[in-house]
Amino acid sequence: MDSAVRTDDRSQGIDRETLLLGVGDIVLLAGLVVVGQLSHNVNPLTQPVASLEAIAPFVIGWLVVAAIAGLYTRPATSSVTRIARLTTITWLGAANVGLLLRQSVFGATAAWPFPLVITGFGFLLLVGWRVGYTAVLRRAP
Repeated sequence: MDSAVRTDDRSQGIDRETLLLGVGDIVLLAGLVVVGQLSHNVNPLTQPVASLEAIAPFVIGWLVVAAIAGLYTRPATSSVTRIARLTTITWLGAANVGLLLRQSVFGATAAWPFPLVITGFGFLLLVGWRVGYTAVLRRAP
């Protein structure tokens, strides 16, 4: 019965847990891009439009692929292995969508290691965050 209630709650809107995960995902992605900009002497406070243009393709890619993968419709109480696998697949797709958007829509170019850097660090951040969150949540009574 509890699972039926949970399913009904999710179908009527975004619950607190889903919102927390979504905000955490976007903050981590934005933070990753901002750290990269700072390492290349781009100050997001003095160049906010440049920062938003750098962040947007990856956030858009993440949200689109996460929606397709159903990342926000699955309970965070799933197994840690399942969360790690789903987040990994979602990020690999989202990173590629973000890279394509970045170059085609936003007109940004980058040296060849950039796709490896954004994919690798995004993987570490997103999978680490979601696995950690799930592990803590599963331990809670």
